[in-house]
Amino acid sequence: ARAAPYCTMAGRSGEEADAAMAGVATGGVEDAYGEDRATEDQPVTPWAVCIASGHSLLRDPRHNKGLSFTEKERDAHYLRGLLPPVVLSQELQEKRLLQNVRQLEVPLQRYMFLMDLQERNERLFYKLMIDNVEELLPVVYTPTVGEACQKYGSIFRRSQGLYISLKDKGRVLEVLRNWPEKSIQVIVVTDGERILGLGDLGCQGMGIPVGKLALYTALGGVRPSACLPITIDVGTNNEELLNDEFYIGLRQKRATGQEYTELLDEFMVAVKQNYGQKVLVQFEDFANHNAFTLLEKYKATHLVFNDDIQGTAAVVLAGLMAGLKFAGGTLADHTFLFFGAGEAGTGIAELVALEISMQSKTSQEEARKNIWLVDSKGLIVSSRKDSIQPFKKLYAHEHEPVKDLLSAIKDIKPTALIGSAGVGQSFTKEVIEAMSSINKRPIILALSNPTSKSECTAEQAYSWSQGRAIFGSGSPFDPVKYNDKLFVPAQANNAYIFPGFGLGVVTSGAIRVKDDMVLAAAEALAEQVTAEHFDKGLIYPPFSSIRKISANIAARVAVKAYDLGLASHLPRPKDLVKYAESCMYSPIYRSYR
Repeated sequence: ARAAPYCTMAGRSGEEADAAMAGVATGGVEDAYGEDRATEDQPVTPWAVCIASGHSLLRDPRHNKGLSFTEKERDAHYLRGLLPPVVLSQELQEKRLLQNVRQLEVPLQRYMFLMDLQERNERLFYKLMIDNVEELLPVVYTPTVGEACQKYGSIFRRSQGLYISLKDKGRVLEVLRNWPEKSIQVIVVTDGERILGLGDLGCQGMGIPVGKLALYTALGGVRPSACLPITIDVGTNNEELLNDEFYIGLRQKRATGQEYTELLDEFMVAVKQNYGQKVLVQFEDFANHNAFTLLEKYKATHLVFNDDIQGTAAVVLAGLMAGLKFAGGTLADHTFLFFGAGEAGTGIAELVALEISMQSKTSQEEARKNIWLVDSKGLIVSSRKDSIQPFKKLYAHEHEPVKDLLSAIKDIKPTALIGSAGVGQSFTKEVIEAMSSINKRPIILALSNPTSKSECTAEQAYSWSQGRAIFGSGSPFDPVKYNDKLFVPAQANNAYIFPGFGLGVVTSGAIRVKDDMVLAAAEALAEQVTAEHFDKGLIYPPFSSIRKISANIAARVAVKAYDLGLASHLPRPKDLVKYAESCMYSPIYRSYR
């Protein structure tokens, strides 16, 4: 493919621009705009620059190829002398960078190195990510991104997304229009109130949308220019951040009630007005009380998806279906106990109930009877109905009150234990042993992240269950050797689902997200787990084949969108898997005229 990098002559007269394009000198080293002569308090015009030389091309991450510019390109684009004389292939550049990353021992330093690369050479960043996804995924996303968000103010170098704060109320559309890209397909937005298991990180939660969208491109093939990370800053209740001199957000307590609602309403209206109804808005790391409300409020009028509720649910359901495919029985034959009844726990429970009702052709209400939830006050039972949130009431079954997890296991006798409470080491030896005494192959999913919040480690799950556990976790764990058998822990990472899901939504031109589409994504993921994977302890396929996985998920999501009459991309492609693959962004360097 051949393309010409864009050129901007903003701030110049037509005659100057024409002269510059013709290669005529128009001022030499003269300080034409008074920039060098201006004092610090005098305004300058940063966009009035000439880029007829290749200097700005080297600072444009989308078009920069570094030492890979050919001799011909260096002559054509005024790069001669701006680079060392050697010409390196993209593969050799990648090899050198991987070597550099591996020499950095501190995960946060690796994160900063990769973010700098993304800001310097976009295609090289994505090639490095795609070719080394299993190694670099924990650096760009969980668990390292959590530490990056905590320290975002200290490591902040350049804005990577759009910040909308309470100061912008009444002007949100204007702020959106400041973003240079107009053809946006996916927005990931957070208000920073519940970042991973780390709590309220306010404006510094931007690391999450940036990381998620990097994965949308690397794993799902959505064009980077079509992705927009947004943080809505309504303040923070984190006293440590409010007192941090390097904090980058509003220094005020978090806004709630009408003030919060009005800003979110204005934002959602502005998004639709600016980008149309086919832009996917993914809500990320909102606190429970807002997450469910926002999803319910906008799902009928906007194309919205909540990764913490729907994405987590889909990836966990896929793991359960894959595990049961080899361990035996259907979902309806099993009893599920959730430790944690927030947006993740109840979201998973609802999707499991929906799948059970579809498989067994019963009502969702009937399907919920085999699903139990434990929150901070104990087992959710009918006698607590008056004191719990509405989304928990669906699971308030008839039972005597039970205060702790271990007692709940002994009473309920679940076949699967799913943790999403963000309470580290809550799956104790007694808990795992109790699950193992009830089940031949206990399903133990410790989903909370980062690693410090994980309910148990992989080693604990395998050793305390005598190697019988079907284990999955939210954070990555190293392989475990138990009784001479090597177990490879499965990571129930949302990155299995949302990139392919988003690709399916975008390529089909879907205008709404329905639960059937989320189920289709889970089923497509489960189908790609083989007996060979399961024998190693895996209930998910390896990430090394993630682009193939994403293409299959995208195709299944698109099928549902077409079947439900929600797809606007017509006519319907004959082979949706091949079509999804053909739409995927390639990070290979382009040749410039």
